[in-house]
Amino acid sequence: MTVPPDGRSPIEVLLVEDDPGDVLMTQEAFEEHKLRNKLTVVTDGDAALSYLRREGEYKDAVPPDLILLDLNLPRRDGREVLAEIKKDERLGRIPVVVLTTSQADEDILRSYELHANAYVTKPVDFDRFIAVVRQIDEFFVSVVKLPPRG
Repeated sequence: MTVPPDGRSPIEVLLVEDDPGDVLMTQEAFEEHKLRNKLTVVTDGDAALSYLRREGEYKDAVPPDLILLDLNLPRRDGREVLAEIKKDERLGRIPVVVLTTSQADEDILRSYELHANAYVTKPVDFDRFIAVVRQIDEFFVSVVKLPPRG
């Protein structure tokens, strides 16, 4: 992998989100602000775990460096996905940012009890949503030292 002139290597980001509008806004945030990171999207909790475990159609998936996880997902909700990720020795070291519309104290508390690395409430305004995605990107690419992939 070639390192860009600014010295920051792109990272692999897995977005687990079932709302097409939120997926589109996240993709636009990556494109609009020239975020070099690769964004892969899965739309339910079962698909997220299959992707992370490299099962079935995801057998050739590149392990993510960062997971953006919605809580309210079909098939298996984000809390269950987070619990599965963090109890798995191999997956547990991947940082997980809960990115959700819920502002409920119980969701925030439960997410941190399940070892989420951050909890971010999605803004409904497009410009603020873009800003939040950029801040997450900036923090995890420029500030944080991520664990080695795999």
